[in-house]
Amino acid sequence: MRNAVYLFACLLLVLIQACSPSETTSSPAEETVEAERIPEAISLDGRDLFPPPETPAGQQKKDSLLAIAQSNFEADPKGLDNIIWLGRRLAYLSRYKEAIKVFTEGMIVHPNAPELYRHRGHRYISTRQFDKAIADFEKAASLAEGRDIEIEPDGLPNKLNIPLSSLQFNIWYHWGLAYYLKGDFEKAAQLYEECMEYSINPDLLTATTDWLYMTYRRLGKTAEAEKLLVPITADLEIIENSSYLNRLLMYKGEKLPTDLLDLNNTDPEQLLNIVTQGYGVGNWYLYTGDEAQAKTVFEKILATTYWSAFGYIATEADQVRLGTD
Repeated sequence: MRNAVYLFACLLLVLIQACSPSETTSSPAEETVEAERIPEAISLDGRDLFPPPETPAGQQKKDSLLAIAQSNFEADPKGLDNIIWLGRRLAYLSRYKEAIKVFTEGMIVHPNAPELYRHRGHRYISTRQFDKAIADFEKAASLAEGRDIEIEPDGLPNKLNIPLSSLQFNIWYHWGLAYYLKGDFEKAAQLYEECMEYSINPDLLTATTDWLYMTYRRLGKTAEAEKLLVPITADLEIIENSSYLNRLLMYKGEKLPTDLLDLNNTDPEQLLNIVTQGYGVGNWYLYTGDEAQAKTVFEKILATTYWSAFGYIATEADQVRLGTD
């Protein structure tokens, strides 16, 4: 009888231990939630920035393309294209820290590849590390000097699947942007003026013109800004940069701000448009003396989750500067 009681007690103790939650381990779901809470960047005003939500279809497509890039990289981890695409695919999923790590490690194998510095610099902008971005673009420009114009393949193809930008364009364009975001508009203007040499099609022309226009206006160079608009016409054959063209036409007086942006539209898809069009529209309100409406637009931009968009980062930078002036 005593042995039976002893065996029953042992069995009960085993069952209790098996059913009790572990104090030292967590479930996969808990670990996933915890990992998702690690910010990819810190905003200029001190907010943690997490990867924005994706639609199921968008997530599946990006995950699939990343899997292909990962497979190619594992097959040949020293191949320059494989390094670049693994970093780019990670960045498209807002995994910027991992992307920067991939580009950095790739520089050990390819120390003279301007592409790696150009792409890492881009993601330093995404993560608000402007000085590091500037150093990378300066290095990329030096390494690319003397090379023929090289068209870059698109990671997210446009509607015609025609790559439009070059390595050289992307170096100078993003280099100018980094200085703009720092508030060094004189240097930004110099770099955007240089970028005009590589803006060899209407899409690139409108993109560079838009940022250079805004830079000139920040410098008080209104006449120079207006001169930029002369070659900009509504009949330009634009493939992917229609938002830039619309903003430029607004600057010319051929469109109204309300033609570009409807702040009362509650459609979720409109949120992205608030960012892509909003920064230019908000600046236009500032140029024309409507500071209250400009602030309304800027607040709408910062209320979205599209924090890696250039318009969002520029709005953020402006808000911080205005708050410290």
